[in-house]
Amino acid sequence: MQAHASSVRFDGRILFLSQSADVMQRQMGGAALTPGAAGALRDDVSTDEITPLPILTHYDAQLGRYPYTGFRAGDGLPIVADAVRQGGFQVTVAGKRYGKGSSREHSPAAEKLAGIRLVVAESFERIYRQNADNIGLFTSTDFGLIERIQRGEAIAIDELVAGRDALAAAILRSGGLLRFGQRFMQGVAPVAEAGQGGAAPRTLFEKIIARHALATELTAAHAAPGDGAFVQADWRFIHEYYTGMAAHMLGAEFGASLALNGPESIVVFEDHTSYVHESATHVRAGLVPNVLAMCAAQRAFARRFGLRMHRTLTEDEARRDDGSNVAGISHAMMAEHYALPGQVVVGTDSHTPQSGALGCVAFGVGTTDMANAFVTGAVRLTVPEQLRIVLDGAVPAGVTAKDIVLHLLALPAIRAGAGLGKVFEFCGPAVAALSTDERATLTNMTAELGGFTGIVAPDAETVHFLRERRGVDFTIEPWMHSDAGARYAQTITVDCTALTPMLARPGDPGNGLPLADLAGAVTVHIAYGGSCTAGKREDFDLYHGVLQWAAQRGLRVAPHVQLFLQFGTTAVRDYCVARGYMPVFEQVGARMLQPSCGACGNCGPGSSTTADQVTVSAINRNFPGRGGPGPVWLASPPTVVASAIAGELLSFADLQARHP
Repeated sequence: MQAHASSVRFDGRILFLSQSADVMQRQMGGAALTPGAAGALRDDVSTDEITPLPILTHYDAQLGRYPYTGFRAGDGLPIVADAVRQGGFQVTVAGKRYGKGSSREHSPAAEKLAGIRLVVAESFERIYRQNADNIGLFTSTDFGLIERIQRGEAIAIDELVAGRDALAAAILRSGGLLRFGQRFMQGVAPVAEAGQGGAAPRTLFEKIIARHALATELTAAHAAPGDGAFVQADWRFIHEYYTGMAAHMLGAEFGASLALNGPESIVVFEDHTSYVHESATHVRAGLVPNVLAMCAAQRAFARRFGLRMHRTLTEDEARRDDGSNVAGISHAMMAEHYALPGQVVVGTDSHTPQSGALGCVAFGVGTTDMANAFVTGAVRLTVPEQLRIVLDGAVPAGVTAKDIVLHLLALPAIRAGAGLGKVFEFCGPAVAALSTDERATLTNMTAELGGFTGIVAPDAETVHFLRERRGVDFTIEPWMHSDAGARYAQTITVDCTALTPMLARPGDPGNGLPLADLAGAVTVHIAYGGSCTAGKREDFDLYHGVLQWAAQRGLRVAPHVQLFLQFGTTAVRDYCVARGYMPVFEQVGARMLQPSCGACGNCGPGSSTTADQVTVSAINRNFPGRGGPGPVWLASPPTVVASAIAGELLSFADLQARHP
């Protein structure tokens, strides 16, 4: 590629991410294809496919060896390590919802380090595209560029940033966010009156953003949907898979002069790696030393700047713990210990919206976004449109928030992209009746819905949660609600009275169906309950309710099934001990795991080790390979443990019917 002041020439090859295994094999063999010859392109290429989880143990130039090594065409993985770099590819082309899933900036970084300079797709996930902007990787939805690039034309920068907001365009022109921040973000402070006045009705999200808005040379304090903006966050958090990369970036840019803005509001978590020695994927690939080095880099960074840090414990450490350790999955910990209504919380994880259950704006960002926020205090966003999700009626017994989300994910409008990049505001009688833990399942899984974040207006339940869980006497301020007449892009209403237990077929959380519609028995070999989505106190109330019923009837986990239950935080573990749940879990044959992300990220017990092992899991996403080589079905906490007892996919109600 040759870059000029106003245009870019792409001299390398174009990689079409095709549905066809044959097409992919031909490209890997050296064939140069036209768009017509490439055939149907793959939709829903996830960041798990661009950079599978083991690749995240790299945070420097080594990433350039591995882009697309998890990409699936047919039944195969056609792209091996070094293939993109050695193949001379500079442009990637794909279908809809490119970059969905995890917020990992490793994905666009791996692409750029391998030589990719432009990604063309029908649509992009918000976090992926923002991460690409931040490192200077161009993205476009203009398929007309492809033939022009193949003819050898230089493409004007104006065309490459066409349709983008002014901030995104400026960041790309600057060569990335860190350089942009040095130029435009020094000494910027919140606009004092941003949250006051204004006759137009506003949503709760808009009010919170206005109260945290920053005005710069290129961004207004009152940005409209689609505009780029900066806000000051009340909390910034990061975990070990991102800190090494952030430190590497900051060190390269600032050297020994690096200073952090507001270090007292930065929280560091080590929450993904406590069981890495039991991860077949990591052990088999020899990645454990990489993980330990990654953790060491984070600890060194936290020590250097005096940052507060929470570190999950190994089994041996947990046995010696005197109860003073307070730890867990980062986004669960933020809701449990830090976030408050009306605040802005940002973290380097796509499930950061979990804290939105408390009535704050919580959203995930990439590594460069966080690195920039560390030094400027400012967090970038493109102001999203909003969806109003009205959950009407009463939720039937046996139906959980997880079932509600799986139903939403299966709606045609959502599958078609209605939620992409939007705020999901959950309201209605069913939401009002849900506990904060269950609301957190809704907001957590806005990541799977494709949303920017999820939010629930604070109410008496929120006040109760803060008082009982955190000892905080919180008073809801009069402004903390959405105004009547506030504008939404769309309203989606769900009749919750008609819902039944749900499943999501392997491959994608959007593959939902009512469990009752399952055709034929599906044998399961692994049942996993845990993760940020399903490792909360109320989730363990649900696990215990089913398993106590089973234990009272002399039932145990089916002989061919392994059941794993993993606490989301140490507070959840201590709650289960205090409530007397542990003897029941032991009696039925469950293995209890200390707080960590574990099987959700294929980094601990609960992941499959062979392709024929079928898993039923309460985690949030089931992209191929994420929970091991075997297929993963998603289900609610009671369905997971009922299936473990039955040895096949089964609801608790159906299990009860089998054993009257």
